[in-house]
Amino acid sequence: MKIKVKVVPSSKKVNIVNIDQNFLKINLVSSPQKNKANRELIEILSKHFNVKKTSVRILKGFSSPIKLIEIDEK
Repeated sequence: MKIKVKVVPSSKKVNIVNIDQNFLKINLVSSPQKNKANRELIEILSKHFNVKKTSVRILKGFSSPIKLIEIDEK
């Protein structure tokens, strides 16, 4: 499954908002420095979709707030 995600780093608390069936807005506590926000994003998505962290990959937008994520649902 592929989804688009808009990431808002350095928020006060973690929050996931369904904008569309394939588009999420996620507020992260981590800052974007040193890949912290991307690691937190992968952890949150793995818990949200109940998959392993290795099943969540950032395909596009590694350093952008809009990301294309692939999730293997095995």
